[in-house]
Amino acid sequence: MLALWDLQKTLPIRSALLIAALAMGGCSSQLADMTPADAQAHPREPGTYLPVHDLPPDRDQATIPLEQRAKIEAELAAARDRQAAAGKDAK
Repeated sequence: MLALWDLQKTLPIRSALLIAALAMGGCSSQLADMTPADAQAHPREPGTYLPVHDLPPDRDQATIPLEQRAKIEAELAAARDRQAAAGKDAK
């Protein structure tokens, strides 16, 4: 009997909160379109797409020769192995 009494007291409050939440939700889309008074105007150009087919210009620099690239990769691998060994010793 007590649970029924609590439900009858809270039901009007819950329904009023639900109606208020729905009413505020309807206003949010209009509020999102508003901008501050000091904001700069951005022109809206419909139908503009990003230039996905525009490629950057070719590079003027030559690629690294294979011998030098192999040397750099060997140095990096040696540094990685030293760090891995130092990490195992620290544990």
